[in-house]
Amino acid sequence: MKYPFEVPFSEVQSNLETCVSAVFSSLESEFLVLPKGQGFIDYPIFEQGYETLKRTTHGFHDMPCQAVTEAALQSPMILIVLRTMLGFTPSELAYIASQRSGVEVSQGFARSLDRKIRQTPSLPLRGTDVTKQRVAAMVDTACRLLSSPPSEVEPDQIHRLDKADTRGGLQTVALMSDIGVPYAMLLYERFLGRPFAGHRDSVSELVGDALESAVEDALSLAHISYRKTKRAETLPGFDQAPDFVIPSEFNPQVVIEAKLTEDDGTARDKVTRIQHLGEISMAGRPPDSPKFEVVACIAGRGFGVRREDMK
Repeated sequence: MKYPFEVPFSEVQSNLETCVSAVFSSLESEFLVLPKGQGFIDYPIFEQGYETLKRTTHGFHDMPCQAVTEAALQSPMILIVLRTMLGFTPSELAYIASQRSGVEVSQGFARSLDRKIRQTPSLPLRGTDVTKQRVAAMVDTACRLLSSPPSEVEPDQIHRLDKADTRGGLQTVALMSDIGVPYAMLLYERFLGRPFAGHRDSVSELVGDALESAVEDALSLAHISYRKTKRAETLPGFDQAPDFVIPSEFNPQVVIEAKLTEDDGTARDKVTRIQHLGEISMAGRPPDSPKFEVVACIAGRGFGVRREDMK
């Protein structure tokens, strides 16, 4: 079965269903394997941070904020363990710390700090007094949240801390630490939280980079001049820069969008982006004379459930 770009356009028009099936047959997903990236934390490192926190809190029977802060500055993995216990993202912990402590902890600071810890987990935190104040605010907020049972909510709501280990404050945290988590509850909370969700989000750019690297290899092998754009870069004539411009933005003859998606919702957005580039190429031009050719290099199972979009 030939691909649509291997046959005349008239044949594509007359056999559209066959052409869509040909594209779908080539789409694959590698969701079982993820790149580790620079910020991947192996379990022994995470466990070391957990055990340091456990010793500092006397087996989670007490949560002395000052002592935990001092321990976190020396063993930064404690911060990641704390927010994992809460089930928060770095941005969420920053927001609630600012709200409850009165210390301004920006979400950008929290994300940068989290990335720094993941890349150099054994390096003690050094910084200005402002940095230490923000870290103290985050630790203090986490300790206070873990020390008390979650507040009551409406029957049609669920509290983020209504989890097996944090449902009863330190009492249930200590209990889970002593006896281990019931497997059914562990599975249920894993079901709610999506396994590897946080890590998958943190390496999403690396997953997409694999497709762009393949495009770069193909262009370089064919000795084709190209310009690869950077994230959020602006180019004249484009309201959003394509991934590749051939030979350059000063004389665009071909633009390439390299898109990978594993879900149909994201696929719709990316299809719209490709269609928009097609509209730009035809703006004010005769039907058979586009300003540049638009090439879509796609991968991932997400595109495979949108047959009408593919047409």
